[in-house]
Amino acid sequence: MIDTHIHADTRSSEDFGIMSQEGIKTAITCSYYPYKLNNNPDILINHFERILNFETKRAGEYNLDLKVALGMHPTNTLRKSDKIFEYLEKMINTDKIVAIGEIGLDENTEEEKIGFKKQLEIADETNTKVIIHTPRKNKKSVLKDIKEIVLENIKPNLVVMDHINKETIEEVIDEGFKIGLTVQPQKLTPKDAVDILDNYGFNNFLLNSDISNKPSDILSIPKTVKELEKLNYNRKEIEKVKSKNAKSFFKI
Repeated sequence: MIDTHIHADTRSSEDFGIMSQEGIKTAITCSYYPYKLNNNPDILINHFERILNFETKRAGEYNLDLKVALGMHPTNTLRKSDKIFEYLEKMINTDKIVAIGEIGLDENTEEEKIGFKKQLEIADETNTKVIIHTPRKNKKSVLKDIKEIVLENIKPNLVVMDHINKETIEEVIDEGFKIGLTVQPQKLTPKDAVDILDNYGFNNFLLNSDISNKPSDILSIPKTVKELEKLNYNRKEIEKVKSKNAKSFFKI
């Protein structure tokens, strides 16, 4: 199984071992710094370096192949971000990341929009995938702005629109995006994810746990897969959300 969105730097080594034992062999860790940056880009770059050079090694010791997505999360928006953008371009050129992410809008400020657009432009110019955060609060209204910005700045086939739920699925299902279903407390249950897949098919969906410093379930992906198996969904369809869609999209 592939968990397509986690925050490895907030989790224990024991978590990695349990995930691997339960069949999660690959995960994509996204950048998000949960502390104040004080408008200092070096703090965020240090966070990137930790993910690239320490977390990947730590996960590997527990048989979890950790891939990396880096980007300026909207809650990490800096007034001066040129150094961040230069760093992302460098990492893309060295093939050390599989995507820019997670990026998007949270409070929907003008500063967030500027940083979001710039990262989308970098991704589009370099043909790099992006993982897009949609917020917990005012989700549907902010998603409309996110979608408008995305469609103006990047090819839809490069995009994962993440943390989509039953209330927002209709906003994104026909736009050519991959759609991330986040199965964790306060977002989707395994049954919620199964209901969405049952209604909209398996082709365009990715599963993730988004495990972080917030309420999380490290085994939400195996639980969702087991729910699909219990309900006798077609094995080939299950394989799509279990790993095949992610392998194809991220080329991993």
